Amino acid sequence: MYICTMAEEFLPYHHPVSFLDDQELLHASDDLNELFQGRRSVREFSDRPIPKGVIDNLIKIAASAPSGAHKQPWTFCVVSSAEFKSKIREAAEKEEFTNYKGRMSPEWLKDLEKFGTDWQKDFLTTAPYLIIVFKKSYDVESDGGKAKNYYVNESVGIACGFLLSAIHQLGLVSLTHTPSPMNFLAELLNRPVNEKPFLLIPIGYPSEHATVPNLARKPLGEIMSNYS
Repeated sequence: MYICTMAEEFLPYHHPVSFLDDQELLHASDDLNELFQGRRSVREFSDRPIPKGVIDNLIKIAASAPSGAHKQPWTFCVVSSAEFKSKIREAAEKEEFTNYKGRMSPEWLKDLEKFGTDWQKDFLTTAPYLIIVFKKSYDVESDGGKAKNYYVNESVGIACGFLLSAIHQLGLVSLTHTPSPMNFLAELLNRPVNEKPFLLIPIGYPSEHATVPNLARKPLGEIMSNYS
């Protein structure tokens, strides 16, 4: 019986980025922090096209995220068809109308006031691409059996974080849209039963006159505890 050796199962690792000293590292972290402090959710998109190769690379970056037992329990559905985007918008607005007109609690609606949102979702047809992320609680094997996946929500959530970060670093904008319920997305895109919609992410350039709410992030002292 053949047994794999440790040398065959593991590869040497070298990080592709390196710095000369701690001061250079600190400066790089300052620059990266400044870049990400400018990240915002944008709801006003330009219809300016994006090369499909950019979207392909974004998906590959998202799929580089860690996952439970390396099962990679995700599918990224890329929608650019005007017909599909219109169908998605129609179905999403139907659900959102119900949400805003009675399904949401008064407290929830109050919390949303600062964003100026309502049930109408123009960005679903204006943005050149929609990425609908599906999570897979299990994989279907060739014999029809089920292969369990682990830490699915955590894994897919991390992958979405990678995706949002990469979008921002390329000078593009996005929005995390979660129409509730989301089952219509699986039906419209004819996804298999082991896939459930997780997040809908429009991607594009901001419109010329795009605005965002004047919000402040929590200071470091409120979000970090040190144990030195």
